Amino acid sequence: MSGRKTTASAWPQWLWLAVFFAVLVWSGVNPKDQLTWFLEVAPALVAVVLLAATRKRFPLTPLLYVLILLHAIILMVGGHYTYAEVPLFEWLKEPFGMTRNNYDKLGHFAQGFVPAMVARELLIRHKVVPSAAWRNFFIVCVCLAVSAFYELVEWWTALLSEEAAEAFLGTQGYVWDTQSDMWFALLGAIIALMLMGRWHDRQLHQLKESKF
Repeated sequence: MSGRKTTASAWPQWLWLAVFFAVLVWSGVNPKDQLTWFLEVAPALVAVVLLAATRKRFPLTPLLYVLILLHAIILMVGGHYTYAEVPLFEWLKEPFGMTRNNYDKLGHFAQGFVPAMVARELLIRHKVVPSAAWRNFFIVCVCLAVSAFYELVEWWTALLSEEAAEAFLGTQGYVWDTQSDMWFALLGAIIALMLMGRWHDRQLHQLKESKF
């Protein structure tokens, strides 16, 4: 009985790893620009190392693992093509009357959406902020800080490597690109808290029950 339970609880993590590394290998084969690829997928690589290191002593909710995987895939797709040349969003330009490839906005939306849920889980489980209202405010602030720091990383990268600057920044000539990136991250964080809160709470309760 216990053996079957262990197998049933273990297989999703192998599926997670299989999907992650399959997309990673695909993204690393003949990317548009090798340096840009590494810069884009680096956060995903750091995340998988941290998840592996904390899997046993601090397992996350299934919802969070799925969201992190989706975010990693977004990063790896952007790394392969560069954010300015992802084919699907290139195709969407004409029917939606867009003047630029907006895949980067999806990336920044995820940059708010997923960290918001990560922060929510950590704050609730560690009982850092007891008030739900203050917790949500703090989460949004954290997501904006993450977004701002990423914009600084893009700036530093541009200063260090002019060759990779355009591909990594992905501004495509849009003067308000940095501000709109942070806006999409903010929007992602707010929507995540509004849509995922109850679902997340149920999974947190189930996770807590499974420990006893």
